[in-house]
Amino acid sequence: MAKVLIADDDAVSRRLLEGTLKAWGYEVITAANGQEAMEILSLPERPSLAIIDWVMPGMYGTEVCRRVRDNNSPGYVYIILLTARGGREDIVKGLESGADDYMIKPFYPEELKYRLKIGERIIKLEQDILKLARTDYLTGVLNRRAFMERLAEEIARMKREGKPLGIIIADIDFFKRVNDRYGHQAGDMVLKDFARSLKKACREYDLVGRYGGEEFIICLPGCDRENTFKTAERMRKVVELTPSYIEDIKKDIFITASFGVTSLEPGEEKRVDDLIKEADEALYKAKRTGRNRVVKADEIDKNIKEPPL
Repeated sequence: MAKVLIADDDAVSRRLLEGTLKAWGYEVITAANGQEAMEILSLPERPSLAIIDWVMPGMYGTEVCRRVRDNNSPGYVYIILLTARGGREDIVKGLESGADDYMIKPFYPEELKYRLKIGERIIKLEQDILKLARTDYLTGVLNRRAFMERLAEEIARMKREGKPLGIIIADIDFFKRVNDRYGHQAGDMVLKDFARSLKKACREYDLVGRYGGEEFIICLPGCDRENTFKTAERMRKVVELTPSYIEDIKKDIFITASFGVTSLEPGEEKRVDDLIKEADEALYKAKRTGRNRVVKADEIDKNIKEPPL
């Protein structure tokens, strides 16, 4: 159930409303004035729903609405403004301040319940839209843009905490042959199953993204070079042993994949581009030296020219 902020300077009204919302299953946070409400709505983990009284000491509810909208923080907050003012001009003024809905005191609890349900639907719709914008439409993993944004954040975080971070780039071997032999629908199924195999070998908080075509990229926060290599090897084995069943042709398709591995170790100064280039060069060597293998970036001798593919 969603988290709701109740902001009201009347302690009795605040407690009654809190008890009602908790009985409906909501997680409730309370504020006794506008300043407290603004502080709560400025937090990264702020509530997505807010019921705010218009007249409060320090800062009116309309001013809280305006500041929340001006902040442009990620994640929409659906705000219901409570007031004893019922004139048309008051309603317009409240909505102009940034409130999504408006209820006049005293109100009927069941009406509030279903207005909150409307707010939940709008919040879920926004979340669904954001997810679509950040997700690869076919495989369900992060798309390239979203992955790169998250990778930059994780690199900055690992540097602050003095921890390592691993990067893996994986590419399906001879994927064109799958499309040519079985068709693009079969190829799509192979890509979906490949992404699932990669995620299966990851921890819940690891990042998996589609880098382009049949190439995927993985970020492993807190993993040093050796553990990143072990994770990639685990992925390689899962991919090799997990076929894609193609319903149209009643056939299992087995594939393999090649992996390039690198890491950011504590104290190293590498940018996002540096890490991706290292992992990509390692993948390139894995492809040139037989495929279905994992190669670490520090195993590459850049002075030796590999034979052509």
